Amino acid sequence: MPNPKRRHSQQRSAKRRTHYSAVSVTLTKDSTTGETHPRHRAHVSEGKLYYKGKLVAEKAPAKA
Repeated sequence: MPNPKRRHSQQRSAKRRTHYSAVSVTLTKDSTTGETHPRHRAHVSEGKLYYKGKLVAEKAPAKA
């Protein structure tokens, strides 16, 4: 594999990394359950899975 002939400066690396920043997660309140959750993500409330304010799945009863 090719290797660099000369060392890259620290400034060059820093310029490349200027766009790497942590972004805070946007939270929203669910209209049906009233819970706060990350946007565009399914969330569990009282053992039920909700997405976009609609019930997606319920927890199956345990088999004996």
